[in-house]
Amino acid sequence: MKIAVGCDHGGFGLKDDILALLRDRGQEIMDMGTDSSDSVDYPDFAGLVCEQVASCACQRGILICGTGIGMSMAANRYKAIRAALCHEIFTARMSREHNDANVLCLGARVIGPGLALEVVKTWLETDFAGGRHLRRIEMFSS
Repeated sequence: MKIAVGCDHGGFGLKDDILALLRDRGQEIMDMGTDSSDSVDYPDFAGLVCEQVASCACQRGILICGTGIGMSMAANRYKAIRAALCHEIFTARMSREHNDANVLCLGARVIGPGLALEVVKTWLETDFAGGRHLRRIEMFSS
C-alpha cells in the first residue's frame, strides 16, 4: 500500500515516529512534509496529501497537526476524501470498518506516540466491511 503522510509544525515530531513504523511494515511512503518544526499552514499540507489520495497515486493518507482538528477539517473539504480524526483504537477501527476512511488524522499534542502508533497499526489493518455501510457512504459521496 502506498501512503501519503503530511504534517504541520505541531505534528512534525510524531510524523517521524509514524514514518519509521510505516517503513518497518514495508509500506511505500510519500512524505509530503513539513520537514521542520518551523511554523507552517496546515491546510497546505492537508491539500498535498489529499491530492495524492484523491488522484489514486496513494491508497491512503495520514495527516498530523497539534490537535488533528484542523487537518481533519481541511481534508474533508476534498470530495473523494473521508478523513477521520482518531485518538484511540476503537474509532480507528470503526473509521475503516464502517466509514472506509482513506485519511487518518492525528493530534500530536493530544495522543502520545505509543498510542498513536497503535492507532495507525489498527487503521492500516482494518478492512472496510462494505454492505450497508457502502450505501451510506455513497449518500454523501455523490
